[in-house]
Amino acid sequence: MNNLIDGFVIDCKTMGYSCRTIESYTGHVKYYLDRYSIKSQVEVDDLQPFLMHLRDERNLTFSTINAYFASLSTFFDYLEHIGILQKHEIGKFRKRYLRRYKKRHTPQQKQLISIDKMRELIESADSLEHLTLMIFLAKTGIRRNELITLDRSDISLVSNTVLLKPTPKRSNRLVYFDDECKAFLKAYLDTRKDKNPALFLSTTGDRISRNMVYKIVIEYAQKLGIHKPKGHVHEKFTPHCFRVWFTTHLRRSGMSKSFIQELRGDVRGEAIDIYDHIECDELKTAYMRHIPQLGIVPKF
Repeated sequence: MNNLIDGFVIDCKTMGYSCRTIESYTGHVKYYLDRYSIKSQVEVDDLQPFLMHLRDERNLTFSTINAYFASLSTFFDYLEHIGILQKHEIGKFRKRYLRRYKKRHTPQQKQLISIDKMRELIESADSLEHLTLMIFLAKTGIRRNELITLDRSDISLVSNTVLLKPTPKRSNRLVYFDDECKAFLKAYLDTRKDKNPALFLSTTGDRISRNMVYKIVIEYAQKLGIHKPKGHVHEKFTPHCFRVWFTTHLRRSGMSKSFIQELRGDVRGEAIDIYDHIECDELKTAYMRHIPQLGIVPKF
């Protein structure tokens, strides 16, 4: 199995998939291979038990289940390419079961917490680094992957700006933070005596990972009672919920949709989005006016 996985990883890299995508694909494939063997043909009936396991025993959401089968589809294509599989019917299976399943199951919304609850969550941090990480996520609304790739040099405490690394998912790379967030960023950066360029570090001194960000957030959220590990989507508080909080509370404070989209870095699709130019100063002023204030008192 290890040889198959290694070959699959090389194949994915050759096709230009990102490291994150390959990591996701191999994780899903290994989970499948731990339970089922590879035959010369994979038919629709062979895949039904796996779907029922993910849906009924693990209680996964549609999007997660679909991700598993997307990974398997790529893996089976690879096995067919190298001659291990004569044929597979995963495309037929997904068309019959996953499309109908999606229609019957409206995706649940992720949890949204109040401004007061966000203050409580951030103040529960037992270290300056963790507090800074969470208030930074709340005030910028950036994605977890955007956070972990940030370097200290990407932060300007003079202009209260962050220059994100370029990614296919983001149109606008310049985001802002307010003075409340700046106070903690400055205090945290003043404690850094190492030479690692990364903005946030792991316990071993390396750049922080996606998994560590997730563990930090859910640890505090679980203590606060807003994260149930085995609950439904709306009962969990993950790093993405900071982005939900950021977006929703900006909208509720009266910020225009186009400004929120610009701050989120949403990829522009329609002509009106492409030609609707927003000046940086205008966007920053609107951000400072509408971003919620948490009133967190420094304790470190």
